[in-house]
Amino acid sequence: MAIRKLFSFLLQTITAGLAVAFLYILVMQPELLRNRSSVVEVRETTASTAAVQSAPADTRASSGPVSYAEAVEKAAPAVVNIHTAKVITRRVHPLLEDPIFKHFFGERFSNTRKEIQTSLGSGVLISTQGYVLTNNHVIDGADEIQILLADGRSARATVVGVDTETDLAVLRISQDKLPSVVIGNSSNLRVGDVSLAIGNPFGVGQTVTFGIVSATGRDQLGINTYEDFIQTDAAINPGNSGGALINAHGELIGINTAIYSRSGGSQGIGFAIPVNLAKEVMKQIIEQGHVVRGWLGIEAQDMTAELAESFTLGNTNGVLIAGVLRDGPADKAGILPGDVITSIEDTAVSDARQAMNIISKQQPDTVIRLNGVRQGKRFRTQAQVIQRPTAAAGLE
Repeated sequence: MAIRKLFSFLLQTITAGLAVAFLYILVMQPELLRNRSSVVEVRETTASTAAVQSAPADTRASSGPVSYAEAVEKAAPAVVNIHTAKVITRRVHPLLEDPIFKHFFGERFSNTRKEIQTSLGSGVLISTQGYVLTNNHVIDGADEIQILLADGRSARATVVGVDTETDLAVLRISQDKLPSVVIGNSSNLRVGDVSLAIGNPFGVGQTVTFGIVSATGRDQLGINTYEDFIQTDAAINPGNSGGALINAHGELIGINTAIYSRSGGSQGIGFAIPVNLAKEVMKQIIEQGHVVRGWLGIEAQDMTAELAESFTLGNTNGVLIAGVLRDGPADKAGILPGDVITSIEDTAVSDARQAMNIISKQQPDTVIRLNGVRQGKRFRTQAQVIQRPTAAAGLE
């Protein structure tokens, strides 16, 4: 009997202790119950959705750096501000051209007035020899070009050459101990890569903006003849044109060129010329003073499902020849409007931009092989490329 009473006393004591502990947790530390509940919910959810693929546990630190200061410090000294000035002539008032006014007052009043128009832009020092890469529209028509370096020095620039069809220009300055940017590889870019734009927006001074690569290979924007833009959401504003687009390692991947905007300011859609294209253009300008491009004298357009069906083609491979210039290289090679070119130099072509780029990279007098389809039958021909005329807009 004494043992039973002792056991009953111990049981009541333990029960009372547990009740007191539960009340203490409920009142003083309720988060312990919430955390436990959350763990149970997560486990139940995981068990009920076993078909969902989960990422493996990763104990590594985040791959993205906390700061991109090192990349900026590496590239920023090579980014310059470009100040241009040109003399323009304005008409003062139409009344001064009136014959009656001239009859009474003669030519004592001039109807023209000369003004100096200034503008701002950006550029990138490509080599320690003083070559600066920028946009053609930044220096177009300028009578004087002044370069302001990041270290505060300034120098007058001369134009080495321009390429209006890619909107690129090469300038040169004479200074000692010039910095230069490290050139990256734009062909390795992926959507989602970090991109930083460095330039002189609105003339406020060197500025860095941050974003990602939103797209690559953008074309048919109506900006340049040859378009293969990098799209980025790094803020690009007036004055950024000609500046550097760099990656997270401080390497140049593009030349900032244009924005899509309804307000005139950045709306997260900016375009840069890939550095691989800019580098090739710059090389030809420095070596030859201009860019030499191959040309066939054809007007090509992308194939669509509707066009493929109308031409009784089984797929949309190739480009449609919409026009052929009379007595041009393609005309002499027997290419006709309505032909579908499927490959150039054994490289399959899928759109007009690709075909245009392949042809333009050929040296004049080069003979290239063309494969195509005409009225449902395959054909093969050869054409001799010539140098692209300056007034060949719309033709390849």
